[in-house]
Amino acid sequence: MVKDPAYGPKVIQFASRDGVAVLTLDRPDKLNVFSGGMGAELGAAYARCDADDAIRAVVLTGAGTAFCAGADMSPAADSFAGPSRTVSPRAFTASPVQPPAWEVRKPVIAAVNGHAIGIGFTLAMQCDIRIVAEDAKLAIPQTRRGMVPDAQSHWTVPAATSRAVAADILLTGRTFRGAEAVTLGLASRALPADEVLPAALEIARDIAANVHPVSAALTKRLLWSGAGPDEVERLETAYHRILMGTDDAREGPRAWMQRRSPQWTGTVTGTWDRVLEAESSVQEKN
Repeated sequence: MVKDPAYGPKVIQFASRDGVAVLTLDRPDKLNVFSGGMGAELGAAYARCDADDAIRAVVLTGAGTAFCAGADMSPAADSFAGPSRTVSPRAFTASPVQPPAWEVRKPVIAAVNGHAIGIGFTLAMQCDIRIVAEDAKLAIPQTRRGMVPDAQSHWTVPAATSRAVAADILLTGRTFRGAEAVTLGLASRALPADEVLPAALEIARDIAANVHPVSAALTKRLLWSGAGPDEVERLETAYHRILMGTDDAREGPRAWMQRRSPQWTGTVTGTWDRVLEAESSVQEKN
């Protein structure tokens, strides 16, 4: 992968190759603890991935032995200052990464290679897919610190699992291992730590090579929408109408029949105005 010099020597390293961007939380000497600067850089990296049609999948991981050991609580870290939808710039926010991973119109895979505590794990919960180290310590312990969980985890955790599991994790603030995260539905796979990033990259490369970028963007949008079945039906229909009749709708079956990777021509940025128009039409008919 080619490192982007614009992101170094900062605390988020950005590398890309063959349609896959790898974002690395890069404070290994401090177990990648989260700071305000890290949040700003991560948001900028997500925005770049979202806007670049050459990037078709994103992997988020940590340098060294940890994914992210929580928030940097030193006064200079300014860990929870930054932009949000509800507070003014530079004011406190419990959601310091904007845009969050779920708004990136590409699949975002968290390669949780080691301990993920507090905002370290709540940031991973904003991703679409999580691969975790089986022996990693995971926790959202804010209730044990006199605070409440952050990064919209009161929404992401129950959405990924259930209210019962969310209560178990968020109300108790208990620590659990990566293997249990899979049992609870908080992660897709638990692997030895040195296999986590390779597994995430394998998924990302498969997506980049074979999955239609607009189809992935629309499917992700529906998955994170929280819409009920009737609205989902209307949106699915609208999205089908956008894609039906395109060259890519013919290329996909043709590539499958010929046992080769498809050569897509449609792009997310080139299609998105039609998506927004279709969604507006659906809302007007509700």
